[in-house]
Amino acid sequence: MEEKITQSRARRSVYILPNLFTMASLFAGFLGALWAIEGRFDMTALAILFSCLFDGLDGKVARLTGTSSDFGVQFDSLADLVAFGVTPAIMVYQWQLARFGRLGILAAFMLVACGALRLARFNVMSGKATASKKFFVGLPIPAAGCMISLFYMFEQYLPDDIAAAVMPKACLFLVYTLSFLMVSRVRYASFKEFGLVKAHPFSAMVTALLLFVVVASEPWLMGFLLFSAYLASGILYTFFILPRRASKLRESLQELS
Repeated sequence: MEEKITQSRARRSVYILPNLFTMASLFAGFLGALWAIEGRFDMTALAILFSCLFDGLDGKVARLTGTSSDFGVQFDSLADLVAFGVTPAIMVYQWQLARFGRLGILAAFMLVACGALRLARFNVMSGKATASKKFFVGLPIPAAGCMISLFYMFEQYLPDDIAAAVMPKACLFLVYTLSFLMVSRVRYASFKEFGLVKAHPFSAMVTALLLFVVVASEPWLMGFLLFSAYLASGILYTFFILPRRASKLRESLQELS
């Protein structure tokens, strides 16, 4: 009887430390939504980026401390939908998409809907033993949210006349592209195997230092370029590198046979 009570309590218990980081991510996303409604898009962009930081920390803390749980996975997904789905959708609609009318509303909704579908598929696939840890299937929703926030920050580097003429349509195209990539079968590197607490060659430390210096020199521009490269990397890997590897593998098998 006591064993059953202990098991019941264990099922109802939650780990506080990683879920505190998830709660911080959710709170930053909530603040970002309020600032987006007020038209304070710079603060919204920062809130989304802070949400991404906390979102990365909660998973790392859970794995390092051995406090992963099904509750934490579901809570993390709900927080991600708010921070990287709802908040960026409100921001981008208030910023650029409102001028497109129904098309802009649909674009903002697509961002939220595809983000929800992406998270649901991830939760289902992560429970399978065959799921790869090296790659995500579809663009992760935090990357989509951060891309929108950095796209807003990138606008300051454009001349005013070019920004006024190009940004609305470019923003509409970006939102639909991000929505499609989230629910696509395009594979993106997860970087989960590159643990920060593991031993790495000295060259990796030098590379990380150089990358930090470059990003710190122009954080918004370099951040936008890095995330743009990440978006392109999945498309390049899925449609160009993987088919070539499959072709070489078939040729090798044919030679062996």
